[in-house]
Formats: sequence, structure tokens, C-alpha cells
Amino acid sequence: MSQLSQRDVEHIFESLRKGLVPERGVEAFAQGIERQRNEVHRQLELAANNEGTIKFLRGGYGCGKTFMARLAVLDAQAKGFATSFVVVSDNDLRFHRFDDVYRKVVTELGTASCPRGALGDVLDRWIGTIEEGLIAGGADENAEDFDGKVRRRLDEDLMAATGGNAPQDFVRAIQAIFDLKQKGQVSEAGSLISWLSGSGNVGAAAKRLAGVKGDIGSRDALDYLRGVLAIVKAAGYKGLVIVIDEAETILRMRKDSRHKSLNGIRQIADAASSYHGLLWVFTGTPDFFDSRHGVAGLAPLHERIAFMKQGNRVNPRQPQLELVPFDAARLRAVALRLRELYPSRSPERITSRLSDEFIDRLVAAVTAGFKGDVGVVPRQFLREFVNQLDLVDDDPDYEPMREYGFTPAELKPEEELAIKGQPFVPEDGDEGPVPVEEVF
Repeated sequence: MSQLSQRDVEHIFESLRKGLVPERGVEAFAQGIERQRNEVHRQLELAANNEGTIKFLRGGYGCGKTFMARLAVLDAQAKGFATSFVVVSDNDLRFHRFDDVYRKVVTELGTASCPRGALGDVLDRWIGTIEEGLIAGGADENAEDFDGKVRRRLDEDLMAATGGNAPQDFVRAIQAIFDLKQKGQVSEAGSLISWLSGSGNVGAAAKRLAGVKGDIGSRDALDYLRGVLAIVKAAGYKGLVIVIDEAETILRMRKDSRHKSLNGIRQIADAASSYHGLLWVFTGTPDFFDSRHGVAGLAPLHERIAFMKQGNRVNPRQPQLELVPFDAARLRAVALRLRELYPSRSPERITSRLSDEFIDRLVAAVTAGFKGDVGVVPRQFLREFVNQLDLVDDDPDYEPMREYGFTPAELKPEEELAIKGQPFVPEDGDEGPVPVEEVF
């Protein structure tokens, strides 16, 4: 486990106070998911070996899908990958429009040194790698023709990396960005980087500098993604990992949008192997994968990624990786680790007041009345436990074992449905299969 900075520790607890999954440091309190994490590492190894692959994380509410997805991003960055973490939304991400998906993917592009909006940094690293290679080969970096040599090598590498299949506007934008940076026109280069990231708010004057028109469209976006992947690898990264979180949001969309979004996922799955070095990771609930409103309603996709289970045995290498619900022992292990990590002014008081006995009682209280389905309550439990950590740290007179009211947690509506074993049903009541169609 990597050593956490004080800033990362503070980020962990501030996120948990809000009921959110931290973006950093989650590896410090990951418990009981070694098998699933090993499978993600196997997928990363495939991508590092220039394979294109796709994985679907399957789990009910409270199973830790977002946690696992965040952990996958951090593990990928630690192994030398660039990453992007995208949350499906019916507000600013219409998944059936791949230009929307592309924009979000590139906007959220991150690396170990640049957590977000990293396309510009990746381009600089690529250009720096070319310059270092030329200098190592004997070129004089102070010579008048040095920039020209860098430009020619950049063009050659771009054509080789994309197999000559990148859109011409993509190539022209990259060339113009390099030329503008060499001239010191950083603002203009930044505008073109924004255009290349899918922004629709770049002025015509900036586009003219690269000889491009319009914006990146849905039908071209997959080809632009191929170009971004090529640049990521040329810059020295092992590949790219794209997480699409909360795919079950698609079930709440209108029928036509839902159908198109599912067809979009089918096209991504069909094309995944041709994106060498790219790992897609989708997270979704069993309802998303198993109901006729979701994947099960689209036979070509369902047949490819169908979930198989033999008794209690599940193969983690199949397309869907199952995340199992939390149990009391796992909640307890997480609480003990968080107690150890907590940045207290009085660590001894934290350990004595929030004893193992208190943690056991808190686990029992928060999970009471849930028919043994502990998996739906980790969010409530963690917020409650962090609140107790804060109270003990803030007030020397607070005695949690005596003063805490051990009452069950409240559930969200979707969690209540999960307890009752009732699937989410879209309002349109559509029960028919999803029509197969090309959406990009």
C-alpha cells in the first residue's frame, strides 16, 4: 500500500462525511475485495500488452461498485496508465451521443501527476519524449532546424500510432497545437486543445488556425478517441482506462434514449478489441444487466456479456465481474482501518472511546432490520462512524458507548427496493426487446 499524504487522508474523511466515495486514497481502506481487484489487475495487464478489452462490474446498491471503479483508476495510474472516470447522467451525458461521451472522457482524462484535464500535459509529454529522442540521437536542440525535426517526427509518430486512420482534422489540430506552442501562442494552442477535447465553445478564429470547421460529431468521436489513445501511448503511458460509472442510470431515461444508449454500449463492446491498450470498465446493477429494459433486452449484447453462476461459484474472468455485498465482518474491518487512519489530535482517545466493542455494536445497530442484507448500508454506516470519530476528536467529554443512540439507518428508495428484491421498472413500462440499431 502506498504511503498516504496528509492531504489524501483529509480528502478521504471529508468525502465520507458527505456520503461520497473518495477520489484518492481508497486503497488504504479496501477490504474483502482481493479477488475482484486481482481480476482488474489481470485486465490492466492485458491492456499493457496492447490488447483492447472491456469489463463490466456488477453489483447491487451498496456493493461498492463506485469504490471498486475508483480503486481501478488509482491502480491503473500506479501502473502507468492514463485514466478517465465518467459518471452516466441524463442531464449532461446522453450516452447515445458519443460526442457527449467523448467530451466527458477527454475532459476527465487524468494521470498520476494531473488528475483531470490532462490532454495538454499528455501532448507536452509526447513532444518532450520526441525532443529527448532526437537529442539522444545527436540532434542539436539549439539548431534552427530542430523544431522542424520535432515536427516531422511528431507527424511520423502520429501516422504510425494511428495507422493513418485518425481523422484529418485531428491530425491538423495536433500539428497546429505544436506550431502555436513553439511560437509562444499558448492561449491559441489552449483553444485548440479545448476543441480536441470535444468542447463546442471554441471560436471560429481558433479553428481556422488549424484549418478545421465545426465540432466533433457523434459519428466521428470513436475515431477521435482512437487518436487520443495513440497520443497517450506515444507519450509513454501503458494505455488508457475509461470507467463509465452508474450505467443503470440509462434505465431511467426515456425509451428511445435508453434503446440508443444500450446500442451504443453494444457498439463499444464490439469494437473494444480494436482499441489496443484501452480498457473500458462499466459499472451497473443486476437490474441493468438482467432486465429486459436493460442489457437482457438487447440480445447481441446480452449474449456476449451474459453473467454465469454455478451454485455459489462465479468465474471472475467472465465479462461481468460480480461485487458481493458487504457483510458485518467487512464493515468491521473497514471501520478498524478508518480508525487507524483518522487524523486525530488525540489518537489514544479515539482508540479507547471508539473501541472494538463499540464498533461491533454500531455495525449491529446500523444493519438491524435489514433481513441480513448488510450490502445496502455501507454508505450510512461509514457516515455514521466518521461522525463518531469527529465527535470524539472534537469533544474530550463525549462518551460514545454511553451517549450514542444505537438505531437502524434509513434507506434510499432504491435501497428499499433492493431489500425487497424488487427491480427498478422504467415509467414507460416498456417490456419489449431493445431494437438493434446503429447510433454512431
